[in-house]
Amino acid sequence: MAYSFAGKVCVITGGAGGIGSHLAREFAGKGAHLVLISRNEKKLAEVTAGLAGEGHMYIACDLTDRNEIKKAIALIEEKYGHIDVLIPNAAITSTDRFDVRSIESIERELDINLVAPLIFIRSAIPLLMKANDPRIITTGSLGGIFPLGETPMYTASKFGLRGAMLSMSLDLASKGIKAGSVLPSATDTPMLHREAIEGGNSLQFMDPPQSTQDVVKSFYKMLNKPRFEIYPRNSESWLVKIALLIPNQLPRLMPLFRGSGERGHKKYLKELEKRGIARKVGEAWEYIE
Repeated sequence: MAYSFAGKVCVITGGAGGIGSHLAREFAGKGAHLVLISRNEKKLAEVTAGLAGEGHMYIACDLTDRNEIKKAIALIEEKYGHIDVLIPNAAITSTDRFDVRSIESIERELDINLVAPLIFIRSAIPLLMKANDPRIITTGSLGGIFPLGETPMYTASKFGLRGAMLSMSLDLASKGIKAGSVLPSATDTPMLHREAIEGGNSLQFMDPPQSTQDVVKSFYKMLNKPRFEIYPRNSESWLVKIALLIPNQLPRLMPLFRGSGERGHKKYLKELEKRGIARKVGEAWEYIE
């Protein structure tokens, strides 16, 4: 049976972003009450104002501040009393290479991508337990299965989140909470636009980036038929899983993957240029606000 959204309280962190805002519009259109959380209050207000139905709210929140998470949970409890679906979706990445980036940036990326989702989930457990059929679905990444050389902190955070969710799924199932992860590969969002323009990981572009709608479909599948993990592109998931069966051969395999990724990267940049998102200045690319 298809999941019934009518009257359900759905909480999405990173609710002002590409995937988060798309999920919000879809779920609101099916009768859910949305709680969107992000640091960008202006964007949150715009997204929330455009949602169908009533009973939505947004909370400007710095997810690295534990007190702000506590306040956000209190606001949700005050307005709704419970949470039906929790989607820890917020994440960041950096194109700065590990050997030159600041210690503070390493800590921040791990905090936002790994620590904050786990703390938010833990803080929300009492409200999830008050729902009839509570769900937790994290937005993971194929980078949580396959090492991305240029972005080790993103890889580390997504590996960690995937492991935590698998463990959590086993534990929470006996307590009535269904938990799982959607693990998309490169998705056409503002975060990917910036990463492409700033010289991010070329491996992400071996295939054309998928749309946010492709990822949203996987969330629907997860809600309709709960499972531990789901991949919008199964062919990619099998490829990386097979590659990791022989990790010592990765140095030999990487040049094959990278050549395809670099060609895809150049093609994607040209597409962003046509869409008015990027422009080339000399030999460099820059983001058009």
